[in-house]
Amino acid sequence: MSSTRLHLKRSAAVMGAATVLLLAACSSPGTDTPSPSTSASSMTSATSSAAPASDLPQTLIFSPIGLQVPAMKGLSEGVTGYGGSKGWEVVVQDPSLDPTKQVQQVTDVLESGRAGALWIIAIAPASMTDVLHTAQDKGVPVLINGVPADYGFDGPQPGITFDTIDYAAGGKALGEQTGMCINEKLGGKGTVIYGESAAGTAGKEESDKAFMDALKATAPDATVVQNWTISDRAASQTDVGTILQGKPDVNVVAAANDEGALGAIGAFKAAGKDLPCVTDFGGNDEVLGLVKDGTMYATVALQFNDDMVQSFDTLVTMQADPTAEGELLTVPLKVTTAGN
Repeated sequence: MSSTRLHLKRSAAVMGAATVLLLAACSSPGTDTPSPSTSASSMTSATSSAAPASDLPQTLIFSPIGLQVPAMKGLSEGVTGYGGSKGWEVVVQDPSLDPTKQVQQVTDVLESGRAGALWIIAIAPASMTDVLHTAQDKGVPVLINGVPADYGFDGPQPGITFDTIDYAAGGKALGEQTGMCINEKLGGKGTVIYGESAAGTAGKEESDKAFMDALKATAPDATVVQNWTISDRAASQTDVGTILQGKPDVNVVAAANDEGALGAIGAFKAAGKDLPCVTDFGGNDEVLGLVKDGTMYATVALQFNDDMVQSFDTLVTMQADPTAEGELLTVPLKVTTAGN
């Protein structure tokens, strides 16, 4: 899994610690989601009353990293439902985490003339460069995870939109919210521990640096006394419990994902200690409930459903002129606090 995560460093909708979020968010808004596609030949068809914007068919080929990944299966259901509601046929491929298979599947459908647009979550970005050139030659618009440099390009490209997660923005928002809690509840002098993602996790370096910079700028008198590496909720509870034995004055927790925050809350409860400030970068349903009831101060969440909608709508627009320069999209972020 770790090598796959490295390949997906700037993926638009890829899970990492946000798998639960993505699964919860991927059903199409206001629409019944059709049965999920489960293979390269699976599809959901819908008849459109509107004419296509170009000579290309209103058929979207969606190539995720593999349907055995729950987040990818959930996203495929969301794309299928939303696309169908807009009168498009959606064909979901399943490369099963095999980059060679993904290249072959996408190439075959391009050569068949069936593709009206491509949405690719690349397993190994470098392997897809030739596929992108082929799509450009055939005038088929593409949306793909990452940034142009991941595929050997030096900037935006005709007919290709790149979609990425802005991990630095997420880390900055987390640092700001943590600092705001310290200023509001602790007079600006919090003693902080930070739960960081494991080495190799997508966006870790950008997010960690942005968090520390924003925390220092927002609450300059706060002190980060220790970090721990998040693996899962139970391990985080154990790790934070151990930290509290040596650093009983800790009163602030910030975590790079939900599992770290929830484990830390459990550790403080087990130790019989108050925890005035807890923040995280995640936002699953349990965390949102804890923010609502005031147990947590804030959560920063990637809005995968909004990204799914903007990605599909962008491809529809691109079909009108597949030679036009594509966009550089980012997955939207939302900060949720007890007051909103």
